[in-house]
Amino acid sequence: MVVGKTSGIASLVLKDGTVFSGISFGARTSTAGEVVFNTGMVGYPESLTDPSYAGQILVLTYPLVGNYGVPPHDVENGLLKFFESSKIHIKGLIVADYSREYSHWNAKSSLSEWMAQEGIPGISGIDTRALTKKLRTHGTMLGKIEQPGKTIDFYDPNKENLVAQVSPKEVQIYGTGKTRILLVDTGCKNNIIRSFVSRGAKVIRVPYDYDFTKKAYDGLFIANGPGDPKMCTATIEHLRQALVQEKPVFGICLGNQLLALASGADTYKLKFGHRGQNQPCIEVGTKRCYITSQNHGFAVDTKTLQKGWKEWFVNANDGTNEGIIHSNKPFFSVQFHPEATPGPVDTTWLFDRFLRIVRGGR
Repeated sequence: MVVGKTSGIASLVLKDGTVFSGISFGARTSTAGEVVFNTGMVGYPESLTDPSYAGQILVLTYPLVGNYGVPPHDVENGLLKFFESSKIHIKGLIVADYSREYSHWNAKSSLSEWMAQEGIPGISGIDTRALTKKLRTHGTMLGKIEQPGKTIDFYDPNKENLVAQVSPKEVQIYGTGKTRILLVDTGCKNNIIRSFVSRGAKVIRVPYDYDFTKKAYDGLFIANGPGDPKMCTATIEHLRQALVQEKPVFGICLGNQLLALASGADTYKLKFGHRGQNQPCIEVGTKRCYITSQNHGFAVDTKTLQKGWKEWFVNANDGTNEGIIHSNKPFFSVQFHPEATPGPVDTTWLFDRFLRIVRGGR
């Protein structure tokens, strides 16, 4: 059992003037971003390294955080084994109770130590229940974590192309399978790549603005990622051209929104988004309801879907779109994360379905 250092006072200041004061942990620095909440009970190493959180200050609604520490940075098949990317992407972390003592067979450091190493501040002792109720009522809002004597201006990440910040700059290849999946990395989680490689596919990972229209591949995958999908103009144009070729296309999260935009539909910003491992999604036309992991602030406007396209999944809580599919072409996408296995394997069949189509099946 190891102790992670924590001391000092820090404050979360919201754009409307509300101030929450608490105890500082992680890096003793000030930061600003969009304040969002996640309703998951576990998984902070995965959440903090999810590129979809770029530009955001994350509020964890589960009160006890840090009690199992942080795993080692082991590498397997060219990817960090226990994380979703190579670094922390959140701007800051807000929790109710930070556990200074941690214990886990695979833990190598405390959450506070890890965050300090990567320059990410955190605050504990915050009434996250009251904060979450405020965000649900008023919607996500801008905020900043300030240390004593270290003031900072508010920052709106939605005005920037966050995908450009998290997307790789070079082409990377994983796996040695015969099936070639071209993965457009708009902020891809490592477990998506693992999900393809473990099924015998070769993943060709390309930057978000890479022109893949003349590239040789068997199936096209559009990844998750942060921010407003309409910022990804190059991705949308390349995807629009790819749809004409009619090769199989699969998208997850941001990929669902980008596929919709490329097909002529529209997207919009949700009031407070969906973030957590407990979002129920119903497959349209069936009685099947899946428990899904999600992390997004935008959604597809199903009223704008073009001819041939239809809604595939819908959120059981608020009725928003959770997936689209083409009636007779091999194109489909989901708003949730099947690779995150919250069920734990409820929706992993989506990878099997896509690869079966790519390999000539149905």
